[in-house]
Amino acid sequence: MATHPTLDLGAGAAALTAALVDIPSESRHEGPLADAVEAALAAVDWLDVARLGNTVVARTALGRGERVLIGGHLDTVPAHGNLPHRIDGDLLYGLGSCDMKGGVAVALSLAASVAEPVRDVTYVLYECEEVDASLNGLQHLADGRPDLLEADLAILMEPSDAGIEAGCQGTMRVEVSVPGRRAHSARSWLGVNAIHGAGPVLDLLRAYTPRRPVIDGLEYREGLNAVAISGGVAGNVIPDECVVTVNYRFAPDRSVDEALAHLTRLFDGYELRVTDAAAGALPGLDRPAAADFVAAVGETPRPKFGWTDVARFSALGVPALNFGPGDPALAHTRDEHVSLAQIHSCEQRLRAWLTASP
Repeated sequence: MATHPTLDLGAGAAALTAALVDIPSESRHEGPLADAVEAALAAVDWLDVARLGNTVVARTALGRGERVLIGGHLDTVPAHGNLPHRIDGDLLYGLGSCDMKGGVAVALSLAASVAEPVRDVTYVLYECEEVDASLNGLQHLADGRPDLLEADLAILMEPSDAGIEAGCQGTMRVEVSVPGRRAHSARSWLGVNAIHGAGPVLDLLRAYTPRRPVIDGLEYREGLNAVAISGGVAGNVIPDECVVTVNYRFAPDRSVDEALAHLTRLFDGYELRVTDAAAGALPGLDRPAAADFVAAVGETPRPKFGWTDVARFSALGVPALNFGPGDPALAHTRDEHVSLAQIHSCEQRLRAWLTASP
């Protein structure tokens, strides 16, 4: 007879991280973990619990003057011989330990133990962050139950080395097409070699100087790089097309449309096809709730290099910060791990903020 996994929310965030890691939850297969999370939170008297797909939302309703949202995704990338968890000194190893079951454990531990927060709290544990954006549980909430995402500040428990990473970069991938004319390679003068013609595109990328704008006191570093190149028909044919795939990581002071306009100007004369685009998120450090959190945590914010779901909150008008245990460079690696000390530090600082008078 199959047994259903259960979670002890009173075991402490470190033990809870281990338990979460040991419940497999690869993207699109979060059901058993979502069931365990829902059942555990439903037993907490002061929380109202709702579920949409494999996304679980738990909220206090105390009539406080502010509402904050603490969120984390339940899914992981596929396993790579890194289940179940193991502990070596201060480090807990295992799939999703860093990205981001350590952060989810902190959120669950707080949800089950902070009965009288000075701010109302919404805890969102969601599905399908690691796969196509159309499946993302936060986006499904934004589309179907945006009321559940209303808040004065969102804290995403993404691994940030237990520091605050504000905002995030936008990202865009474009295919730059270089035309040519096909011919037999024995009579190459009758054709135009598209691969040779890609040289000027690569020259533009080599000579490019990325912007480093300062936003809310944080310096964001942009990046523009070729990430793939394709071309060629056969070993005896002059190719009539070469495609250079370019990834643009742009600062959050540019919209997707502005980023595309910039690339269009840069690659003037070439055909561009956008294959992926996502807006960034402004830091929002000037918003009172965000400034108060930064002061309470006592960390100097850093800019977020990369894209996270804080951008979804930014699109809803909710300022959002990344704050969670774990080194983001370890995410998705076979030796993924998280520091138990960082888990404890994040939990204690969030607990102090949720229980101290604003």
